Amino acid sequence: MRLIVFTDLDGTLLDHQTYDAQPARPMLERLAARDVPVILASSKTAAEIAVWQQALDLTRWPAIVENGAALAEGPFDDSAYRRIRAALAEIGAPFQGFGDMDTVELAALTGLTPEAAALARTRAHSEPGLWQGTEAALPAFLDALKTRGITARRGGRFLTLSFGGTKAGRMTELAARFGADTTIALGDAPNDAEMLAAADHAVVVRNDHGPGVAPLPDETRVIRTRAPGPEGWREGMAAVLDRLGIGETDG
Repeated sequence: MRLIVFTDLDGTLLDHQTYDAQPARPMLERLAARDVPVILASSKTAAEIAVWQQALDLTRWPAIVENGAALAEGPFDDSAYRRIRAALAEIGAPFQGFGDMDTVELAALTGLTPEAAALARTRAHSEPGLWQGTEAALPAFLDALKTRGITARRGGRFLTLSFGGTKAGRMTELAARFGADTTIALGDAPNDAEMLAAADHAVVVRNDHGPGVAPLPDETRVIRTRAPGPEGWREGMAAVLDRLGIGETDG
């Protein structure tokens, strides 16, 4: 059995408020001992993800960035981002993207440190932001984006614009690349639902700070944790490995 793990970061592998991952580290070490790829899958940029790959000892694996718009590998290329920004300028709708904010504004909005906010603004493939118009006007904005090949996905407070690509699609791509026959996905929010639904085994980490994940098409392969954040991550992964018959001492 060849496993591969895909995990969201904020509120899943990282504590929602402190960004601590300590409770999950013994499980990460257990997976590393089995040479199981652990793929970070997040709305974060490649620059942000690189920090966490280093901190969590996951630098040997690629990462899914900007909510599935791309993989974090290869040279930096922000041509897609510049096309999105050009389309927004052409449409002229009341949408405030990260590119419309300076680092101080973004830090205040997100609670990130100024240093982290600067990394979040280093975008290449997608543009998160706030819709500041009326709900009645939103469909026309989405239609204008669609005619330009741009999709919009809501994740938490932000509407994220990109030229496509999802966490689920990238999961399939990487599972094939690494020859994995069993996929495990962990997440805590609606924008993780497609990835969770596509995995062989899904862990929905308890979310006390948002709507969480609605029931998935096949809940029989879903584990919903009692604990939130990295403690829930450890709990869910342990349950999946137990379900697969993989003990702590198995090679």
